[in-house]
Amino acid sequence: MDKESNNRNYSSSDVFGVIGVCGVVGNLVIRVLSDNGFKVAGTDSKAERECNFKYTLDDYSIPLYLGGHPETFYNTSDYIITPPSLPVESILHKELKDRTFKDEFQLIEVEDILRFIKPGKPVLCVTGTNGKTTTVSILKHICRYSGLKPAEHGFKDLQGNIEYIPPLQCRLNGDVAVLETGTFGNPGDLGFVIERSQPDCGIITNITPDHMHDDHDFLKYARIKGEFVDYLKDKKLIVNGDDPTLWGLIESKIPDYKDKDIITFGVKSSEELSLKKGVVNNKLCWCGREIPVMESISGMGDYKCICGLEKPAIHYLATDIKENSFTLHAKKKVVEVINPLIGLHNIYNILGAIAAAFEFFKIPLEKIISNIESFNGVPGRLDYIGEYQGKTIIVDYAHNPDGVGTVLQELKKIYNTIAVVITVSSESGERGNIAILNKSLDNADYVIPASYYSRKVADNLIKKGKSVSDKIILTTTYPKKFKKGTLGANLEQINQGLETALKYDVQAMVCIGEAALKFREEIRKIVASP
Repeated sequence: MDKESNNRNYSSSDVFGVIGVCGVVGNLVIRVLSDNGFKVAGTDSKAERECNFKYTLDDYSIPLYLGGHPETFYNTSDYIITPPSLPVESILHKELKDRTFKDEFQLIEVEDILRFIKPGKPVLCVTGTNGKTTTVSILKHICRYSGLKPAEHGFKDLQGNIEYIPPLQCRLNGDVAVLETGTFGNPGDLGFVIERSQPDCGIITNITPDHMHDDHDFLKYARIKGEFVDYLKDKKLIVNGDDPTLWGLIESKIPDYKDKDIITFGVKSSEELSLKKGVVNNKLCWCGREIPVMESISGMGDYKCICGLEKPAIHYLATDIKENSFTLHAKKKVVEVINPLIGLHNIYNILGAIAAAFEFFKIPLEKIISNIESFNGVPGRLDYIGEYQGKTIIVDYAHNPDGVGTVLQELKKIYNTIAVVITVSSESGERGNIAILNKSLDNADYVIPASYYSRKVADNLIKKGKSVSDKIILTTTYPKKFKKGTLGANLEQINQGLETALKYDVQAMVCIGEAALKFREEIRKIVASP
């Protein structure tokens, strides 16, 4: 990018030509420009039938040239914007560069768009290992029912929490922006998104080692979340005070946190929740020691380390937790909250959303609590599919060990007997696949490894003659090797897993993993068939 692009004065009469409008970034760029009053035109080498996201442009009056880049597009454009994915050594980029020397148009980048168009609205970002999507969805629901329109990227079945998607999303039409922000686990990933999204408030749900290939990488991964803290340490931060790793990160990054706008949420300890047999597990403290945690759910609860780290005072505290309600102790107020979601993990998500709605968006607490009651959940998160021969069928997106363990622990409080169909290919490789299988065996009565990678670790466990191996039920056909990120099973493998699980006398059957979410409607059809 040249220095001149930093100082240009763009006019509302200028026409911005966007190349690659069938891709995610190009699609967002052209909508951002249009939403902010600029004239635009779009092109893509893909034909209309191949343009997967064209539906997002149907409500816009934008000239589109699909199936190629005609001269009409270039002749009517004052500025041309290419997608970041276009290599500078490509023939197209070289041709565009040559034409800029002839003053036919000027070539600019997505970064230029982010510089001269600001979000222009309150921006809140949510990060964490688990619970991001649900927390974002609850908070958006609260905003909508309070008369605030959240900016939406509008892509179906696309999470959109990395790279340029959140920064562009917050510049689309809306009164507020509530952004899910993720990371590939590489230093700089999260900082890239946050710096460009320019939030004034952030929520961190938790930090668990679910995406790590090696235990020693955990604090390295946690430090990536530190990029989020670094940006927001002088703004407003809402964090899960029950997570020792997360709170250790806060104390290490913000030694004077008591003088900052740091807001905590959490629940009472296992003993105070009357769980009688409080589970104590170790989690890595920020000082590097293993610290015992009296868990409410996996990795969170009461803790105190010899280094001095201990659970902070909680500003938004849930007590008196029942199946569908809890008591909220907020600042100077105690109110009952009717909880529409299953599970203690969702109470954490609700608490983070309540704190943000009240502290940042300034929505009255009474309206927040009322709006939560009407929230219907997130597709694929403890998603009730239907009943089949007296069994409750559930789909859940859980795809890492702590997520799987938490979901099954909560379901076990409701159903006496559970069968689990595993469709996962863990981001952490074999280590993660083993942990997911073990979490399933700890909490379910029958476990059906439907994906190739879950079947592989199940075979190894059976060969070792482990006592829990009698819980493992194998499909008649060995799953073929298949992996696409955390998508570990195809539809045929899911079908075989379901058919196997449904033969057993259980109260509930839960299909877990990204594949379960992807094929949710197909599962619904299987359940609905006689």
